[in-house]
Amino acid sequence: MNTSKQQPHWRVVAASICGTSHIKNKQLCQDAHHWHILPDNILVVAAADGAGSASMGKVGAMIAVETAIENLSIKEFSRRTLADDNAVRSLLIEAIICAKKAVEEEALACQKQSSDLASTLIVALATPEVVAVAQIGDGVAVARDVQGNLIALTIPDSGEYINETVFLTSPTALDSLQMNLWRQAVVNVGVLTDGLQMLAMNMAVGVPHKPFFAPLFEFAANADDKTAAKEQLVRFLRSERIMQRTDDDLTLIIAALSN
Repeated sequence: MNTSKQQPHWRVVAASICGTSHIKNKQLCQDAHHWHILPDNILVVAAADGAGSASMGKVGAMIAVETAIENLSIKEFSRRTLADDNAVRSLLIEAIICAKKAVEEEALACQKQSSDLASTLIVALATPEVVAVAQIGDGVAVARDVQGNLIALTIPDSGEYINETVFLTSPTALDSLQMNLWRQAVVNVGVLTDGLQMLAMNMAVGVPHKPFFAPLFEFAANADDKTAAKEQLVRFLRSERIMQRTDDDLTLIIAALSN
């Protein structure tokens, strides 16, 4: 009889959908996301929100998330590596810098200004023992521990005025970089763009809204069929209860450690 303890593994459900305001104006969804599970049960995720004022914001967002995850995926590191705080920070900073460079190079190739490809960027890295996040701009990353405690790992950078934020292509982007490293027995990670901030967070005190996240994390933990789970998440994001409260593009990545 096999008595070995089954190791928990990540289950991830993610989607980006076009907001009603963009549909009305016949615009593309400006959000993008990407994720990958690396060897040694290391999860890496990225989400970006292209600036509405940027003519190629969608392109910038896609390049940003794909470059960041590719940069992390080609590195040779393990959970032992991630025991070093400085190593974790270096990995995330390099992923952000590579994403910024890739977007700027694409702008040059398209004979555009970097600001034409402006987007935010959140990059997160998680194992069962730690979750770390680097973020430029608005959006939120959250985590939950084994006791069910929820923590906001980042605070939306909404600038001085409403709907204002710092973008990856901004000259001051790296100066405004948020980074947080949380060493707990992690069971859940969530990343979302600003379209969901008001629903998912108590913005006045910067605390995640448990009734929003708890059922989503439970859903992710039991998501056996990835395709069906993504379809369900898309239906949730397009539901009346969500659409009545936001008209922005929406991205949600939810991850759960499951046996």
